[in-house]
Amino acid sequence: MLSHDRVWAAIDALAERYSLSASGLAKRAGLDSTAFNKSKRLSADGRPRWPSTESLAKIMEATGATLDEFMELVEPARPKPANAVPDRPLPVQRPSVPLIGFAQAGAGGFFDDAGFPAGQGWDLVEIPERSSEGAYALGVQGDSMLPLYRDGDVLIVEPGATIRKGDRVVVKTTAGEVTAKILARQTSKSVELLSLNREHPRRTVPMGEVEWIARIVWASQ
Repeated sequence: MLSHDRVWAAIDALAERYSLSASGLAKRAGLDSTAFNKSKRLSADGRPRWPSTESLAKIMEATGATLDEFMELVEPARPKPANAVPDRPLPVQRPSVPLIGFAQAGAGGFFDDAGFPAGQGWDLVEIPERSSEGAYALGVQGDSMLPLYRDGDVLIVEPGATIRKGDRVVVKTTAGEVTAKILARQTSKSVELLSLNREHPRRTVPMGEVEWIARIVWASQ
């Protein structure tokens, strides 16, 4: 709670912080040099006289002090007892996305026509970065994506993300195949895909056989 004594003490402390006397602070603020004299802090009948909000605004403008800075002078933070338990930092809430295995991804009924996961009840996995709505995780299974992705790695996929040449993508074909590739070229008729394993040749898939294609935006490796 604000008190008369603390407000005036804060004015004195503010003046001292900026190497000024109370009268020097008043002058810098464009006020009468006696505005903050101790004799002006009580009326003739002994009642407390408070500084006006205009005066407070002027001294803060003159010194560059913020309202928070001034209020800290009015109500200094109380030191904690030596045996006080330190505050525990709040746990960081990381975003989580559905986790789907490649085997599930290849089966029917797990995705809509745009490549977004359908249904509920998925396991969730935390990721260190924000992702867009509709993103999900694919768990790598086996060694078909070596050397870049290993068994157990997690790929974060965003179906709605813009895809450009050279992006790493996940492609699902109408035959139910789901694989991670590098997009080499895309036209209205087909997509050309480079394998992550360079021993495998470039592959061209007609657009009529592509059920969906989505960009890989992050991978745990």
